[in-house]
Amino acid sequence: MHESDPTEAEPLDEEAVSFIRRRIEEEHGYLSWLNTRVDVAERGRIVLSIPFEEKLTNEDGRTIHGGVAATLIDTAGGIAQRTTFENPLAGGVATVNLNTNYLRPATGDLRAEAHVVRAGGSIGVSDMRVTSTDGDGTTTVVVGQGSFRLFRG
Repeated sequence: MHESDPTEAEPLDEEAVSFIRRRIEEEHGYLSWLNTRVDVAERGRIVLSIPFEEKLTNEDGRTIHGGVAATLIDTAGGIAQRTTFENPLAGGVATVNLNTNYLRPATGDLRAEAHVVRAGGSIGVSDMRVTSTDGDGTTTVVVGQGSFRLFRG
């Protein structure tokens, strides 16, 4: 079994960070359309953001559709797992289970932070949190945990 502890691994090299950023921000049609940005990419941790846009809101034009936050939480959890690979440019990750708890409506820019709880030989677990920032400040809007199938390259 191959289990990694991201705190004991070498720092993520610039090539891996560039790869993750390019895949999310430029090459992935849906995530690019959402205007997803990679703010932080390091071993065992990822921070992604999506700016508020009216096209992402519910009929009220004010609250962001929950599916956007779910996409962000799922993507962040999976990418965090990829950062634990010896070679983050190889292999892949697929969601096995996603638990998403909506705490309150999101009315501003979204920011997701994911941390690896465990990265085993074939399954990894990540904890995720999404905050929303608007004129009234920053609020936690979604928390979750995901398990991911790891395809190490």
